[in-house]
Amino acid sequence: MTANRRFRRVVRIGPVQVATYYDGRGREKHTAVCTAPRCGFATDYDSRAAAELAARTHRCAIR
Repeated sequence: MTANRRFRRVVRIGPVQVATYYDGRGREKHTAVCTAPRCGFATDYDSRAAAELAARTHRCAIR
């Protein structure tokens, strides 16, 4: 079963979207997800700065 998350503060940095949400325990989390086809990059972070850094330095392996 997937969790229904409401993302806020969504920004796009290149092909990567960074957003903030609350996890199932009420903690604030930040995620970075690449929207390029067949890339598959998606990670969660505890700080917004870490998620934005991952978005800025991400390079898709699929070309």
